Amino acid sequence: MRNILIAAAVSLLLSMVGTPLAIRLFGRRGYGQNIREEGPSGHYDKKGTPTMGGTVIVIASLIGYFTAHLTTLFSAVTDPPTASGLLVLFLMTGLAAVGFLDDFIKIYKQRSLGLRSGAKAAGQLVVGAIFAVLVVRFPNGYDITPAETKLSFLRDFGPSIGLLGFTVWVLFYIVGFSNAVNLTDGLDGLASGATCLVLAAYVLIGNWQLRNSCTLLLGPNCYSVRDPLDLAVVAAAVLGACFGFLWWNAPPAKIFMGDTGSLALGGVIAGLAFTTRTQLLLVILGGLFAIITMSVIIQVGFFKMTRKRVFRMAPLQHHFELSGWAETTIVVRFWLIAALCVAAGLGLFYLEWMPKQ
Repeated sequence: MRNILIAAAVSLLLSMVGTPLAIRLFGRRGYGQNIREEGPSGHYDKKGTPTMGGTVIVIASLIGYFTAHLTTLFSAVTDPPTASGLLVLFLMTGLAAVGFLDDFIKIYKQRSLGLRSGAKAAGQLVVGAIFAVLVVRFPNGYDITPAETKLSFLRDFGPSIGLLGFTVWVLFYIVGFSNAVNLTDGLDGLASGATCLVLAAYVLIGNWQLRNSCTLLLGPNCYSVRDPLDLAVVAAAVLGACFGFLWWNAPPAKIFMGDTGSLALGGVIAGLAFTTRTQLLLVILGGLFAIITMSVIIQVGFFKMTRKRVFRMAPLQHHFELSGWAETTIVVRFWLIAALCVAAGLGLFYLEWMPKQ
């Protein structure tokens, strides 16, 4: 528990202090956001707002995580970083690098599009493939690896789908959720606030899995998770960094996270889902991201078939903008939807522990 609090506090402080420094630095260098011409007209006022704020989230998260572990060097029991925690942080940092390149090209060429879609997807796939191969290695003393080549909901279930099938599943999931957070990042504070809620859920999940670990006490509902406490530390570190960033990203935003942040945050929640063995549960916990992604799929698919649109504009938040809703109204209401999804996911997670009459 101490490590969780230290990681969250350090990353929060660094993010709160570092974000205004990034605002001034990126502002002086002209690292401002370009706006899509076909987007809502209300977004034109945001042109030139500093972007790539996701770099602060990533750096603050990494420092917060490693600081929490460094403090144990001075205690009676050392607590070094674990394979699970490092792999999730690798996934976050690798996807952040892809997003950073995308953001930098946008700024350098002064356009709203950065990397070509093929190059961006290739970067995500390379990082995801490395994660998929490594996450089923590094067994601990109980022969538990960070993940298994199985599907999972509240824990692993069913037969192994093999390394190839698992790799394809990991790639689909990582690309899907990193792009889902990216699509959600269309209004001030929307993506960062929704991600905070999902990360808070994973802090609770990691703690509960630790208290009911199969390595401590065998039982019908125990969890075979390699490093549940360290995964809670990772979630807390990123949560603190996101919370500090949200202070400056809330409407009206002083800085945007850019693809650097959105891809990184999508990657970290996907990585937590695999390492906590809650892959399918994330679809519920991150229900807002799933809803917004589905709105794009429906819009594109329906338009290709009928040449007509279901929504005024996709992703879904822009439909409500064009319907006359104020940006802050959309953000707060979508946060409420995200909170309901997290509550439903946590309810399902704890349901099996409820007393049976």
